[in-house]
Amino acid sequence: MNKFNIRKLLDGLTAASSSSSSGSNAANAAQPGTPRENDLVPETLQSEHFQLCKTVRHGFPNQPASMAFDPVQKILAVGTQTGALRLFGGAGVECYCQHESGAAVIQLQFLINEGALVTALADDSLHMWNLRQKIPAVLHSLKFNRERITYCHLPFQSKWLYIGTERGNIHIVNVESFTLSGYVIMWNKAIELSSKTHPGPVVHISDNPMDEGKLLIGFECGVVVLWDLKCKKADYRYSYDEAIHSVAWHHEGKQFTCSHSDGTLTTWNVRAPVKPLQIITPHGKQPKDGKKPEPCRPILKVEYKTTRAGDPFMVLSGGLSYETVGRRRACLTVMHGKSTTVLEMDTPIVDFLTLCETPYPNDFQEPYAVVVLLEKDLVVIDLGQIGYPAFENPYPFTVHESPVTCCEYFADCPAELIPALYSVGQRQKRQGYSKKEWPVSGGNWGQGAQSYPEIIITGHADGSIKFWDASALMLQVLYKLKTAKVFERARGKEEKANADIVDEDPFAIQTLSWCPESRLLCVAGVSAHVLVYRFSKQEVTTDEVQLLEVRMQGDFSECVVDSPEPVGDQSPPLPPASPQQENQEPPQPLTANNSTDRDNIACLQVRSSPLKQSAGYQVELVVQLVWVNGEPPQPITSLAINSSYGLVVFGNSSGLTVVDFLQKTVLLNLGTSEVYSPCESRQPHSPRKTRQPSAALCDSNDGSNASEERCKSPTSGSTSPCNSDDERKQKFIEKVKFKSRRFSRTVANDFAKMSRKISSSGEQKSDHAKAPPVPPKRRFKSVADKSSSGTSRRRVLSRTISAPNRNGKDMSFSRSRSSSVTSIDRESREAISAFAFCESFARRGEASLGPCLLVGTTQGGVMTLALSLPPGPDQRLEQAVGAASCGTISQLKGGVMTMALLDASGSLLPPAYEPWCDPNASDEEKERIKKRRPASPPGSVEGQDSQFLVLCSEKQAKVLALPSQTRLYKHSITEASFVLRADVVTMGGANCIMCFCANGHIMALSLPSLRPLLDVNYLPLTDMRIARTFCFSNLGQALYLTSPTEVQRITYSLETCDNLQEMLSELFTPVETPEAPNRGFFKGLFGGGAQSLDREDLFGETAAGKASRTLAQHIPGQASMEGMKGAASGVVGDLARARIALDERGQKLSELEDRTAAMMASADSFSKHAHDMMLKYKDKKWYQL
Repeated sequence: MNKFNIRKLLDGLTAASSSSSSGSNAANAAQPGTPRENDLVPETLQSEHFQLCKTVRHGFPNQPASMAFDPVQKILAVGTQTGALRLFGGAGVECYCQHESGAAVIQLQFLINEGALVTALADDSLHMWNLRQKIPAVLHSLKFNRERITYCHLPFQSKWLYIGTERGNIHIVNVESFTLSGYVIMWNKAIELSSKTHPGPVVHISDNPMDEGKLLIGFECGVVVLWDLKCKKADYRYSYDEAIHSVAWHHEGKQFTCSHSDGTLTTWNVRAPVKPLQIITPHGKQPKDGKKPEPCRPILKVEYKTTRAGDPFMVLSGGLSYETVGRRRACLTVMHGKSTTVLEMDTPIVDFLTLCETPYPNDFQEPYAVVVLLEKDLVVIDLGQIGYPAFENPYPFTVHESPVTCCEYFADCPAELIPALYSVGQRQKRQGYSKKEWPVSGGNWGQGAQSYPEIIITGHADGSIKFWDASALMLQVLYKLKTAKVFERARGKEEKANADIVDEDPFAIQTLSWCPESRLLCVAGVSAHVLVYRFSKQEVTTDEVQLLEVRMQGDFSECVVDSPEPVGDQSPPLPPASPQQENQEPPQPLTANNSTDRDNIACLQVRSSPLKQSAGYQVELVVQLVWVNGEPPQPITSLAINSSYGLVVFGNSSGLTVVDFLQKTVLLNLGTSEVYSPCESRQPHSPRKTRQPSAALCDSNDGSNASEERCKSPTSGSTSPCNSDDERKQKFIEKVKFKSRRFSRTVANDFAKMSRKISSSGEQKSDHAKAPPVPPKRRFKSVADKSSSGTSRRRVLSRTISAPNRNGKDMSFSRSRSSSVTSIDRESREAISAFAFCESFARRGEASLGPCLLVGTTQGGVMTLALSLPPGPDQRLEQAVGAASCGTISQLKGGVMTMALLDASGSLLPPAYEPWCDPNASDEEKERIKKRRPASPPGSVEGQDSQFLVLCSEKQAKVLALPSQTRLYKHSITEASFVLRADVVTMGGANCIMCFCANGHIMALSLPSLRPLLDVNYLPLTDMRIARTFCFSNLGQALYLTSPTEVQRITYSLETCDNLQEMLSELFTPVETPEAPNRGFFKGLFGGGAQSLDREDLFGETAAGKASRTLAQHIPGQASMEGMKGAASGVVGDLARARIALDERGQKLSELEDRTAAMMASADSFSKHAHDMMLKYKDKKWYQL
């Protein structure tokens, strides 16, 4: 039975009245200049300083589908299944384009050395891209209406593009005007009586290298036709029983090779169509009795390249025997002379191209490399060295080497950081690469005005962390850190059960905190572990990794408390360990039968053997959360480290822990409610639900059960606290393992099920007893500690205070609910969502500054912890650091996202730090480097405020004056949506708040007045990956992971947008086309050289006529004059079109007049010459001529 509480009703009325009054205050505060303090802080940032645009996209093209290469410009193009087009040149030269339709790019054709590219899409459209500008644009498009495009071929130095279709017909397109020719090769004319059935789609088109008038057409059924373009008939027809996948010419034009679906290669003589000259099965066993070899997998593509001095190269993909397919991965086969080399690839092959010295098909090709496009990588093989080594790839294609789980962006870093990381990263490079330069070397790297260093840090699912140099719109890996080396690898199923809450990726990075000045790195993983790293240039061997095990325990009572009175000031002591328990073996891995027996066991086992740590980041301390009463520790939701204080703090749904990583001790281990002041501690009135034992990273979660629980009454369906607890936990674990890998189908479902980044599902209130913080030196030995190996490095620490349990997932979203601070109906399942170390005023009205820790929660609470540090560095390692909770500063709507401090002039106050010093350096060198902190702002004068506290939550932003804690400004960011990422950044010498909302809006708010400066609907949240990786940085920079393999960088600075053209790289550079091969005297005399063809006479409108208008539709591109005319509208558009029409008409009339004058001059000259000739021979006889 629910009990009526008059206090709850009064609290609800108070909250309603306060919210209405705060709304009116917010409206007044939104007007600039209203508060007096605003007059003292001039704001230089205005709306005109902001503009949002994409800058560059890094990483491997997601879902690649096709590839092409310009051998003269040395530019590589890759098309994807989502309609994207990626272009690559030398180091730093890359470009991204996108087709509007989003259809897959099935084929690419360069206009070699012309700065243009033709793309064929799966929606039967052709597009001409202009590559002579830094941002390529579509010049023309052609959409086929009645036939499906299957293959394209553009001969070198030709403007006529051959288009093969699914019906077996071949159409010809003029790439200059993008119009169809009336010349059509029909399939029935091509095959005639050679096949009784339809030959299938066209799978290959190419012209004879020595005779441009002969076109080789390959049909899927196995029929190949050599078509005479002038005579419009088939010269020869070649037939084979197996389907054809590709055809390759010999450079002399006398032979060609076909690859078939049964793993065979057939070589044909052009003038002998009866049977193949040679049939080989590269990977098939040849029977001794002369029978047909066993069938193999299809050979998807073959290329035949010749050399002047040696044997030809034959490169093919596929063709493996069915017996070895299961044992071998995708392979590329290189046949050179009598040797056959099989190169295994990590992922399936999408396409490959052989790079040659000459673009002319009728000359010796001289192949030097093979570009292999894989599903997840791009490999270039050197054909000129023994063993065919790979080239070292200069592109940032290893972003997705392991899935990215978190991302941070740091602009304007210390200048010495990038050289330091690069020097230690050079030692990690793999050996065995080709010594030659990267062959795809076209384009020019853009030299922009940006000169500040930028670093991107990515955390991955395998526990690795990568540091990237992102300066000047480049991306280059600097250094890779493997955090999994600190832990023992699970070898058997029993050991793997220890990490069953994270299933496949127990070392995945959850979040990280990095101090660029001191080079300290703190990492939190999904197995509830925290690692502290220091940077060193010297290699060391650590005999024993320092380990702290922390027991973050919640309140397990499920009784309903009717009275809001506190239980008492004394906390219950830990139960003493019995002698029987001390002699027991360590707990076994969790199973369905012994889940409640597991206690004080970490999810991962720290390495016990000596750890060799190379130069770079070296682990200093490992902190692990242990299981409590058979339940796994909750995932860490927030993390912060400070080098000046020597402290690291992390929090989750159970509370927060402050660790002194210098003394290797735990200072505080508090529940979330314990951070609130005693007068604000909250009392529960509903039973506690089972904590969800899952810490896995997932892009979406199933919220159906959570929504059902929220709809229930607090007392509905209540059962015994111990009734089927194990069964419910086991069902939930199985459900998480099944559901966590699925993405949500629609954005609406995502918003309905997931609204806040770190929150809990269900409304519950639990009992809480007020108690003072734990003394920093107080430690408790665990039962498991005595039953373990007995090493002194392992410590299990537990609070003596029983705190309410709260559950929050870092990667899930749910609607935030605000509540009154004084209400006894406050949600108890509250997680820590944000930290900020600072030099500020811990309490209201204080006159002196001191070290503080700001704490934000998922329910909008902002609290302060006062820190007391020893007076000098000598006492720092001997005396304990003090920490005490100072209560609540403010309450916001929605979970707290970020917190920052400004001084009285509005400048950002960075946290204190100490300069970097190599921990393995000599004592003399350490003495030379003095520890320093940034100059602290002056203390508060009596009755005056000297600092601004900036708070931003999922719903609103506030600015408070310190130390009075008076609210100066308040702004409601969004009501219908919620903020996914918020950062206080510096741009143009001023500060602002940048927010990215779940509805796709990117917003900017001025500081300290919170004036809206930018609100752009940029990107709807269709993928949880974007929410997990979106981050802002200083100087107008931001980025996110747009696909599993690609990083998209954007800017919100108008200055950067204006300078973007200068910063981008150039794809096209003027290069002379190589000279055509010399035919030689005898070939020129007897006609043995290549025969040219005037295609204009064959395919032009005069000879071939016009094509059917219903066959294809011409669509002008945005970069052409037609696109400009089509884009214009209204009166201005009509005038512009009229002016353009007049200009075109005048130009045509001028050209006609010039041609008429030239014809008249030619006629006069001819008449004159004819008259002179007549006079010359007028009086002569026939024998005198």
